[in-house]
Amino acid sequence: QYGIVLDAGSSHTAMFIYKWPADKENNTGVVSEHSMCDVKGSGISSYSSNPSAAGTSLEHCLNQALRDVPKEKHAGTPLYLGATAGMRLLNVADPQASDAVLRAVAATVKRYPFDFRGAKILSGEEEGVFGWVTANYLLENFIKRGWLGEWIQPQKKTVGAMDFGGASTQITFETRDTIENPRNEVILKLYGQPYKVYTHSFLCYGRDQVLKRLLSKLLQAENYQETASHPCWPMGYNQSLPLRSIYDSPCTEKERPSLALNTTVTLVGTGNGNLCALHVSKLFDFTSCSFSHCSFDGVFQPKVSGNFIAFSAFFYTVDFIQTVIGRPVHLPSDLKDAADTICATSWSELLQKAPNQKKRLPDYCTVSTFVYLLTTKGYSFNNYSFPNIAFQKKAGETSIGWALGYMLNLTNMIPAEKPSSHKSMLYNYWVILILLFVVTTLTSLVTAICLLRHSKSSII
Repeated sequence: QYGIVLDAGSSHTAMFIYKWPADKENNTGVVSEHSMCDVKGSGISSYSSNPSAAGTSLEHCLNQALRDVPKEKHAGTPLYLGATAGMRLLNVADPQASDAVLRAVAATVKRYPFDFRGAKILSGEEEGVFGWVTANYLLENFIKRGWLGEWIQPQKKTVGAMDFGGASTQITFETRDTIENPRNEVILKLYGQPYKVYTHSFLCYGRDQVLKRLLSKLLQAENYQETASHPCWPMGYNQSLPLRSIYDSPCTEKERPSLALNTTVTLVGTGNGNLCALHVSKLFDFTSCSFSHCSFDGVFQPKVSGNFIAFSAFFYTVDFIQTVIGRPVHLPSDLKDAADTICATSWSELLQKAPNQKKRLPDYCTVSTFVYLLTTKGYSFNNYSFPNIAFQKKAGETSIGWALGYMLNLTNMIPAEKPSSHKSMLYNYWVILILLFVVTTLTSLVTAICLLRHSKSSII
């Protein structure tokens, strides 16, 4: 059996093809990632002025799906398109444009022979919870299949999930604490086991939107001069930008100046880590809170507990620190020191270290500083809890993200009820066991005969 999910994120779209045994029992099956494809170009929300192009952009990957899924399976393969924070923002700014983009991508997908089951904009909470389901499913924290085919509930604790996309960031974890804001509480029943989960999605706190918001704050601080300094950009790097590229988002539009949006400003990198951290910290509100405890912006959050998996841009940021900068990240101080090092590294040095990442290089100082502040001041990870975060892209051979959890939910492959306790012995397992028994018996007989002959010859 196969299933396809198009993950229409804010910065790009990815297609995931999943595969599982056709003879699944109790409506469950061990699902793995069969293949994936990155759609060229930006996310579908960037096509608001030309919706048909959003549909066209998907064709390359959909054509790959025609090859990757056996032809006889096409008609029975469910295909879902889920859009996340980029489309949530577009839906806030221009609902008609948002609808037009979704109609255009749906029209393209419908031309393919798969079982298309709709295009939808996910809420931030859905994105967070499905990411949590994916991570724990892949780590076999809900249920696993024994080598004899029986279903085993391993009684393992679940892991929390932290996602960092282009336009939003999510934190989701199981908790025993009281969740003071009902909007942050999700009760799930999976394989007969109840889970009380805290989740929150912070719109405008994804990587791309953080960079736009920071640019807006810096220009505001320097009264929109033609040339302004950027403490988070490396020394030796500068760039000229039209104001439109900064204020084209609902995340920055409230700070839009009275200047014409085609006005160009030049930002010059000064590589000042302390000043960068000061400006990035102003993107958060750590003061207002009407609950017993908040993360930031007045959002309730219980104390973090247990292990966590941090993926998407969390992984890419820490991976850059470890592989390019050559710094381990075990404690919050490691992350801060690495951010300071990146901020103090000149543009020419960064280019020497990672010439293939030229497009993203200027922003690693900002993003690593942001990740440090988000995890420590925001989510309150400390020296004891921070080491419990694993920065990962995949679990096994399958990507961690909301897409798999979304498909598992919509295809009812994680039932609410516990699978039957009897051993679900498959025919193949019986064949293997019988063969093993026959081989073992024959080996024992041959060995016994050889020993008997050897003992007789010794006596003679």
